[in-house]
Amino acid sequence: MRRENIRRPEKALSARFVETVTEPGKYFDGQGLFLRVAKNGARQWVQRITIRGKRCELGLGSPPAVSLATARKLALENRGTAILGGDPLAAKRKAREGKTFAAAVDEYLASKLSEFRNEKHRKQWRSTLDNYATPVLGRMLVSEITVQDLLRVLQPIWNDKTETASRLRGRIENVLSWATVAGHREGDNPARWKGNLSEMLPKPAKVKKGHHQPALALSDVAGWWADLQKREGMAAEALKFLTLTAARSGEVRGATWDEFDLGDAATSATSATRRAVWTIPASRMKNGREHRVPLTSAAVDLLDALPRLNTSPYVFFSPRGGMLSDMSISAVMRRMQEAEFKAGRTGYLDPASKRPAVPHGLRSTFRQWAAERGYARDMAEIALAHFIGSEVERAYQRSDILERRRDMMAAWAEFLRGEGTLGDNVVTIGSAKIIGFE
Repeated sequence: MRRENIRRPEKALSARFVETVTEPGKYFDGQGLFLRVAKNGARQWVQRITIRGKRCELGLGSPPAVSLATARKLALENRGTAILGGDPLAAKRKAREGKTFAAAVDEYLASKLSEFRNEKHRKQWRSTLDNYATPVLGRMLVSEITVQDLLRVLQPIWNDKTETASRLRGRIENVLSWATVAGHREGDNPARWKGNLSEMLPKPAKVKKGHHQPALALSDVAGWWADLQKREGMAAEALKFLTLTAARSGEVRGATWDEFDLGDAATSATSATRRAVWTIPASRMKNGREHRVPLTSAAVDLLDALPRLNTSPYVFFSPRGGMLSDMSISAVMRRMQEAEFKAGRTGYLDPASKRPAVPHGLRSTFRQWAAERGYARDMAEIALAHFIGSEVERAYQRSDILERRRDMMAAWAEFLRGEGTLGDNVVTIGSAKIIGFE
């Protein structure tokens, strides 16, 4: 039987040594605590301890998530528990039972968010985990999450949303590190970058920068929209609503019924007469500011036809009642493109990159349409929930021109149906067409 390389230092380990050691082996510190270094460079704290007359080993997590000082503290606490007749191993196993990733996120953030001084940073932490990680990992036990599960979360967005994906990976790593220290999981952290995910994903700095999300050509919009109307299912409905509102995927997927004021259907003859509004709270917005979206009759009709699930707050819910994943909406567009290819057509390609259009690219399509139809830049930018002007200008421009945008979104809905024409509120100056904006 092969014996591991055991290193017994003349004195206790140092933080610097723990940080730099690479040679495989066991490095002892005290209280039965030692650092195990594997051939692939993975490190883990382990404590040898006698519990009720039986010698065993306890995993205490991995550096750098678990520092030398923390490992020593845990080892001392375990030793004290064992001396008093307790069973730290059984306690650890009990604590590990049934802890899902979603629950771990809640507990971790409850203790850590207060450390962030920036309110926007706090909101982004929760938002990225809720939008990208929880739909895939939420119901899984943290003890069962593997590298392959992390890849299911990260690969779909690694190239197109590299910065977001990189931050997301780090945040998942922190949550799982907390879960390890809290005794809910053992072993190496599957979200670790160096010597782990770095071998399976391209370095963020090497991913091509500056390319835009593939968008629909304006000439393809009506055909694509007609094709989408034939699609059924909650993800298809979410994509339709996303298109009608020019909203982001996360904003649509996270929408709850209490965010909507659909007007009074009882006193309005049709959906066209209902001044419906969707108010997205600041906590769910990328820019950290509340955003109001005027809903056209087409959007209201879509919402009126949706089923409601008593056990779910979400407007567009997954089969189990949770939030739809970003991949589910992307899959609708991917299947539409695949059907085009099978029919021998080129399909819905970005006119510049020649890549298949994606959901986020629809916002670019809307922006191009608004520019070509002569809508004022600020009006289109507000519709997309982008910041406009300088901070001083934004302080004075407090109106979100909701009703003016309602007319613009109605014209956009007409364009989707192939009925789009220039509105009446157009002033022609030379060859330029400008739609009024005050």
